[in-house]
Amino acid sequence: MALPDDVPRYALGDELVSPRSVGFEEALAKGHLRHVRPRCLCQPGGVPMYIARLGDGFIVKRMPFTGHCHAPDCGSYEPPLEMSGRGEVAPGIREDLATGCTALRVDFALCQRPGRAAPMTAGEPSGSARSPGSRLTLRGVLHYLWEQAELNRWHPGFEGRRQWAAVRRLLLRAAQTTLVGGQPLAQRLYVPEVFSAEQHEVLAQRRRQQWASALPRPGQPQPLLLVLAELKQLLPARYGHQAVLKHLPDMAFGLDAALARRLTRRFEAELASWNADNRLHLVLLATAILSEHGLPSLVEVTLMLTTAAWLPVDNAWEVELLNTLVHEGRRFSKPMRYHLAAAERLPTAVLADTETPPTPLILVDGSANNAEADDRTTWCWSPLDSCMPAVPPRRTGSARPAWSPLQEGEARGRSHWHTAHP
Repeated sequence: MALPDDVPRYALGDELVSPRSVGFEEALAKGHLRHVRPRCLCQPGGVPMYIARLGDGFIVKRMPFTGHCHAPDCGSYEPPLEMSGRGEVAPGIREDLATGCTALRVDFALCQRPGRAAPMTAGEPSGSARSPGSRLTLRGVLHYLWEQAELNRWHPGFEGRRQWAAVRRLLLRAAQTTLVGGQPLAQRLYVPEVFSAEQHEVLAQRRRQQWASALPRPGQPQPLLLVLAELKQLLPARYGHQAVLKHLPDMAFGLDAALARRLTRRFEAELASWNADNRLHLVLLATAILSEHGLPSLVEVTLMLTTAAWLPVDNAWEVELLNTLVHEGRRFSKPMRYHLAAAERLPTAVLADTETPPTPLILVDGSANNAEADDRTTWCWSPLDSCMPAVPPRRTGSARPAWSPLQEGEARGRSHWHTAHP
């Protein structure tokens, strides 16, 4: 039986395989043993990929820095590095082709030594100068995880399928193949489960078990938790302030008055947009330290604003553009900034369904003009000067939508790596 057009196909030696074909799992196991490189057949001649082991199965992953070589409507496609802030931090991201794991070099503390308090900070200064070889900041790690989980992508098949449970699954799956400080990020990262009043005690017990490794022990460095969650409220407390997270109603995170002031000053624009539109999400990634009684306090914090569909945005104009693209059923990606300052121009979205993709969509301020935009840009909007123009149309004829794990019930892994269990 012929496979649907939206399912990826690979050439594995002389064999053609697909995640839905019979014997796919065995083919990956044999290919891994023989060091065979699959080729994604989204382009004539194929694009080289590789097979790596993950747990008790195998995954097909794109080769580093080859995302732009895939067809724009392929699930393995990524816009070129110049359309993303990832190029600035590429030296701090090292992928091991043998294991399929990626090691991140970070510039924030992962533990606190006895008698030495960790500095409490709120993200990184806007516009700070960094060399291309810089380690990833907390914001850089958040953007990396969001990109690896493909939460910066959209096509119509995602409609109605992006609740917190799916977001959490995709983030944890991305963390499984990510190393920080030489250790699997999944062992250190806490992402709250969907809250259920009936399962309250069970959820609390699982949380305590995961946090146990971060409790203080006499004479030993204390590991810091990495917490990734949706912020619900920032509130004054008897001492300092507290952050209340969604799906975690029984445990607030403390922060002192100085950190609260830095947080509200550094993320003033994001907090204002979030406060003005209750459909938006405000995602928090923070390091946190536990007291001897298991009570958490935030140490370093970064925040990221997203649309209702969990697509990252920097301001209200980007919200308007991305919501329009979602409403029109377009297929696109949102480039992540990583360390790039707000003044550095980056496409707000890159369309993958136009006649000559990729098509960047760029917002410009009143002092700029279309000629200042990237040479390949076919669409610019200056929100202060005009209403939003019509976005470039879809290409004519039938276009295969990108295969997606959400369409498959997440049974096969991410759209650019597919899990097989032998």
